[in-house]
Amino acid sequence: MPESDRALLEETALEAGEIARSFWREDPQVWDKGGDDPVSEADFAVDRHLKHRLLSARPDYGWVSEETEDDMARLQADRVFIVDPIDGTRSFVAGEKTWAHSIAVAEKGRITAACVYLPVREKLYTAGLGQGATLNKAPLAALSRDRLLGATVLSPRVSFKPEFWKTGPPEVSRHFRPSLAYRLALVGEGRFDAMITLRPAWEWDIAAGALIASEAGAMVTDRHGQDLTFNSPARQTAGVLTASLNVHADLLKELA
Repeated sequence: MPESDRALLEETALEAGEIARSFWREDPQVWDKGGDDPVSEADFAVDRHLKHRLLSARPDYGWVSEETEDDMARLQADRVFIVDPIDGTRSFVAGEKTWAHSIAVAEKGRITAACVYLPVREKLYTAGLGQGATLNKAPLAALSRDRLLGATVLSPRVSFKPEFWKTGPPEVSRHFRPSLAYRLALVGEGRFDAMITLRPAWEWDIAAGALIASEAGAMVTDRHGQDLTFNSPARQTAGVLTASLNVHADLLKELA
C-alpha cells in the first residue's frame, strides 16, 4: 500500500463532506433507480469530485463506484478505488444525519486503505492494512464478547426471517443504521457486538467498513465464513458477517 493512500482518502472524504452538506436539507433533485433505490444530485456531484480528485492523484488505479458506469478495465489494475459517494441516500434525502462517504483502496482483491466519513455527525473513521483503525484519530478496538446469545447486532429486519436460521432467529438485541459502511465501522468502534447482512452486498457499501472493523479486531467474512475479496466482476459479495471471533463462530453455526 502506498504510504499516503490512507491520508489521501481522508483528505478527499473531508472535501466530499463539504460538497454533500451544500445539498443536505436544501431539497436536492432526486431520481428513483428502481426498487425504491433513490439517487440524488448530491450523489452525482460527490462522485464526480471523488473520481477527479482520486484518479488525478493515482492515475494508474482502477475505479468502482455505485454512481459510475462500470468499466471492466478495472479488472486489469493492481489497485482500485471502491467508492460509495453517499451511503444512506434515503437518510440524506430525508434530511437525517446518518449517511456517509465510503472510500477504499483494494490491491489485488484485498482492502489496504479505508475511510468512512459522516459529515453531519463529524465522525471520521480511517484504517490501513496492518496499521489499525481510528475514529477522529483515536484508536479503535472491537468488542470481544464470548457468545452470540444476548449480543447487540446491527442488521436489517429481513436477516432475521426464520428461513435464514437452522432453529429460528437467535435471541439478540437487533439494531439498525441506514448506512452499511457505518454499521461496519460501529462494530469496529465497539458500539455493537456484530453486524450481519445475508443478502448479496455491493462492494462499495462494505469495502471501507470491512477494513475498519477488521483492523479494530473484528472477524469479517461473507455469510459462509469465507474471506471477502474485492474488485470482482460482479462487484458483490455473499453477504457479510462481522463480530468477535466467538460470536462470529456462533453465527456460522446458527445460520441455515
